[in-house]
Amino acid sequence: MSISSTIKSIQDIMRKDVGVDGDAQRLSQLVWMLFLKIFDDRESEWELLQDNYLSPLPEAYRWRNWAANPEGMTGEALKQFLDNEMFPALQQLEARGGDQRAYVIRSVFEGAYNYMKSGQLIRQVVNKIQEGVDFNKAQERHLFGDMYEQLLRDLQAAGNAGEFYTPRAVTEFMVRMTNPRLGEKVMDPACGTGGFLSCSIEHIRRQDVKTVDDEAALQASIFGIEKKPMPHLLCTTNMILHGIDVPSNIRHDNTLARPLISWTPKERVDVVVTNPPFGGMEEDGIETNFPAAFRTRETADLFLVLIMQLLKAGGRAALVLPDGFLFGEGIKTRIKEKLLEECNLHTIVRLPNGVFAPYTGIKTNLLFFSKGAPTQHIWFYEHPYPAGVKSYNKTKPMKIEEFDVEAAWWGVESDGFSHRVENEQAWKVSLDDIKARNYNLDCKNPHVGEQEIHDPDVLLAQYAAMQSEIAALRNQLKTILGEALNREVQA
Repeated sequence: MSISSTIKSIQDIMRKDVGVDGDAQRLSQLVWMLFLKIFDDRESEWELLQDNYLSPLPEAYRWRNWAANPEGMTGEALKQFLDNEMFPALQQLEARGGDQRAYVIRSVFEGAYNYMKSGQLIRQVVNKIQEGVDFNKAQERHLFGDMYEQLLRDLQAAGNAGEFYTPRAVTEFMVRMTNPRLGEKVMDPACGTGGFLSCSIEHIRRQDVKTVDDEAALQASIFGIEKKPMPHLLCTTNMILHGIDVPSNIRHDNTLARPLISWTPKERVDVVVTNPPFGGMEEDGIETNFPAAFRTRETADLFLVLIMQLLKAGGRAALVLPDGFLFGEGIKTRIKEKLLEECNLHTIVRLPNGVFAPYTGIKTNLLFFSKGAPTQHIWFYEHPYPAGVKSYNKTKPMKIEEFDVEAAWWGVESDGFSHRVENEQAWKVSLDDIKARNYNLDCKNPHVGEQEIHDPDVLLAQYAAMQSEIAALRNQLKTILGEALNREVQA
């Protein structure tokens, strides 16, 4: 049975369970089980390679001892074992001799949950995983990496969970243009499911890794922080699938919860690639970690200020930001002024509508900058739809080949991108012009007149996107009001 059909049959079993509600919970349930299976397969390998290998897991909770036997524990006994024994134990797992693997397992299970109510159905899922996936076969591991990517894409369509997934074409292009190399520290401070980090690992491995020592250096140079439990679990598993044996540098934390000045020079990094959450508001008090001039509760704005702090001199960054940042005023203006004074914001790629559909219809941009020299001018590149495409959707997502024209135009920063030329898609704006615009970076393509859109399909798609955003905001407000009323009742 192929891995994709294994996963499909697992999801079919889970649909019968009354405790699992929706795609996001199904994926969360599946991933902690896969994590333990992957970990057990890796342990088999470590036991062969290391004479005195000692598992960080207590014997009872190793996959081989409770899950691997298809005739093993089932029904209520299995349900009770998971809920009352294994989960509490792993959520408080102590590290023997400072074993980093124990910290990884604990951080994964702190945010995991067993949603399934039927022990019989749990046993069926466990048996499917046991018979369907062997991570010590290189070919199967590669196939599962592709399958996992598909699971994450499916999750994008599962409502709010989609905020953790950036389309693969976008992550690959951003990593390729930022070009992290072996020996450089690479970080995603809002790493979600780990798309940027897995792309960076593949990019560096392809370019630079030739020896065992090179591989060890790569594994120690990848850093991620994720605030929400489920994407943290997804990211940790993703890193193991991409050959990071002990992903202890993937932390479950809120990067913004530390005072900005507490990030020390030795924590600085060479490359940041990220898609910080936008449209969200941080909880009260988070903004006080930032200097008064940049205090805002807008998550994406705080991340940009943080990234400027995190980069070493000469460090490079690429991040996704919405249009609202480009034309926003007030604190946004001050942040943009700081960015252009301290960094060379050399390129803004303006993406068309629908790249992040169905999660959001907001127009987005890719900002590329390096720290240490001020901006003299900014190149803008308007990414067009491919021929014959009017919008992206689940069945017609953005493809990496679309960025080939940009990549060929790009050039190198060391010579100031001297080979770049203006064309129908690309234009340059001087710092003086940006200042005259009061740091409004929403610069329209001068080569295109104002285009009136009369295509009914496009207008209907835009209307549908706006309606879904209004519905999402309404639901958010309902939740906030509900929580406030509950607090009042309890008080």
